[in-house]
This record gives sequence, C-alpha cells and structure tokens, in this order.
Amino acid sequence: MNEIRSFARTEEQKHLVTKASSLASDFYTRAAHYDQNAAFPFENFEALKNAGVMDLTIPKEYGGKGAGLYDFVLLQETIAQGDGPTALSLGWHLGIMMNEGINRSWSEDIYEKVCREIVQHNKLINSAHSERKTGSPARGGKPETVAKKLTGGGWQINGRKNFTSLAPVLDYFIISASIEGTEDVGEFLLPRELKGISIEETWNTMSMRATRSDDLVLTDVIANKEAFLYIKKKKAPKPQGWLLHIPACYLGIAIAARNEAVSFADSYHPNSLPHPIREVPKVRERVAKMDVELTAARHLLYSVARLWDEEPDKRNELVGELATAKLVATNSAISIVDEAMRIVGAQSLHAEHPLQRHYRDVRAGLHNPPADEITLELLAKQAFLRNTD
Repeated sequence: MNEIRSFARTEEQKHLVTKASSLASDFYTRAAHYDQNAAFPFENFEALKNAGVMDLTIPKEYGGKGAGLYDFVLLQETIAQGDGPTALSLGWHLGIMMNEGINRSWSEDIYEKVCREIVQHNKLINSAHSERKTGSPARGGKPETVAKKLTGGGWQINGRKNFTSLAPVLDYFIISASIEGTEDVGEFLLPRELKGISIEETWNTMSMRATRSDDLVLTDVIANKEAFLYIKKKKAPKPQGWLLHIPACYLGIAIAARNEAVSFADSYHPNSLPHPIREVPKVRERVAKMDVELTAARHLLYSVARLWDEEPDKRNELVGELATAKLVATNSAISIVDEAMRIVGAQSLHAEHPLQRHYRDVRAGLHNPPADEITLELLAKQAFLRNTD
C-alpha cells in the first residue's frame, strides 16, 4: 500500500516525524480502549513527556526546543494518526506556549517561570474560557465567572468553565473572568493546587472522548496578585498561527482513515469477484477522491505554516489564510472519513472498527475555532474591504 508522504523537509523534521510515528503506533494500540471508556490517556502523556515533546514550542532562550509552526503541524498530524484525542489535547498545551512566546502578553517573570516548570518538570497548561451561556470565546460573550479584587492585590474567583481539555492532568489553568465592579474581562493563571479548584466529570460526548474536557469549577479561589495576566481588549483579530494544530490533528485522523480503507481494499477479496476490490472502478475512484482532498488540504496547511515561519513580518496578512486552512482541513477530513467508510462498507459501523471512531472524532473539528461561519464572514469582509480601498 502506498502510504501518504510526509511533509518533513529538513533532517531535524524527519527525525521529529520518525519519533512521532513511533509514538503514534504505540498510541494506536490503546486508542479504542480510551475511546470506549472515555478515559484520559495517562500512559500516552507519560510517553510524550519521556520523549521530550512538552517543551517543543518554548523558545530556545527559555530552555525549550524553539520549534516553528511547520514543525508543530508535522508533530500534530503524525500523532493524530495514532490517536486523535491525544494529539488535540497535546496541541492546546504546545500551542498556548507557542502563542505566548510570540505575543509576550504575560509579565516576563510569569512567562519565564512557566517555561522553566515545563522544561524541567514537564508541567502541562491549557486555557479554560468557554462557559455554557457564553459559548465559544470567539463569539464575544462576557464570562459569568467573576474575579473580585481583594485588599492587598489578590483575587477571589468564582465560576465554572466547560471544555477544559486535559482536565485530569493540568498543572496550570488560564481562565477569563469578568472583573467585579467594572466592564473589564481579565485573564488569570491559576496553579492547580489552589484551594477551591475542582474538576467535575461532565464530559460525555460522541467525539474526542479521551480528551476529558470536563468542567473546571472555581469556588472562592484565592489567587495572589501574580495570577493576573492582563485585561482583554476588543480589537481586530490577530493572526493565531498556533491554531493550525487543530486542522493538523483532523488531517492526521483523515490519513489514518484513508490508510485503513486502502489497506482493506488492497486485501479484501469477496468470492463474488475474481480479484480484490482494489480493482473495482468505483473503489478506485473513491480512493482517488480521498487522496485529492488530502493533497489539497495538506498543501494549503503546510504552505500557510511555512509562510508563518519564514515571513514573520507579514503574519498580519495571514488571518484569512489561517482560517481558510482550518475550514478546508476539517471539512475535507469529514469527507475523507466518509469515503473510507463507503469503501469498507457496513463493517466500518462495528463498534470495534477504527473507522467509526474516526468518523465521530472528525466531527468535532467543526466546533473548534474558528467556526466555519466566522471564517466565511472574515473572508467576505476582507474581500469587500479590498474592493473599497
């Protein structure tokens, strides 16, 4: 069977893909178990820590590996071929550290401290912004979580966040909260050991079950003044290259589904035919359609990642391209998995078959940021602004 080619270009990238492929092969052996039990893949994250992956996107001057976006995308796509939820969960941690390394919105002391904790102790970080009434933070809802400033500069925080991926193992939570008595929304960095922080196991979805994106509950949490990161400002959307870890993950799942279907077609020989179904014209057409969609989506993804790395002074021009890469990748992934299931047939519906897991997992991509309708509105706005100029 002809495997999908890697986009690794340098010897370092080839080494990264080789390491990630080995991890992915191991993760694949446990993926069904974690999915069926909606269990967090603790063993996978121990393996990732042992492989030295957690500091991949931390700048070299802070002790990390200083990987670029292209490297990050390579890692994510490869890991996801073994286990999508593991890749998506890892992506939030690596992406946040990449984004902060570029934007430096935290104080220098806080950023250096978190980098040191990750480099030396493999600590894990993720944001928890979503709430049931506000929906996705990208839609602008004001958090119902409230931070009250205390005498002496500390904070008392109460609220609840959902979609807290990595909840069982996080060492740091980045949360948004409305600041009492003002119209401001602030971001705060909360270490897990603070009293009043708890996790309520609410994650019971059909997709990405092993991410354990449970609810974070904040009950009279007292945080010191250093927990405050900054006030969120309403402004034009900034390019967020790190979010390409999302489409990379879903394309990785699509590659796994494609390979499953091609392997099946190559070997399945029903007694109604004189040859395996790889010779059936309709099957060959479906395989070709999968590869056309994968080729187009991957070339777009990697070309945008390469532009991000190689032309940092032009990143503000990539807002539309970044969003488009995500839209194309996630919708292509859904289409590819569907074609794979049509090739394999009713067997793909069996609970133990990997394709039914891939089918469920890729659906989650539609609900990761940015949503398709936000991307389309962004592109329309850009088009008419250009025509006006």
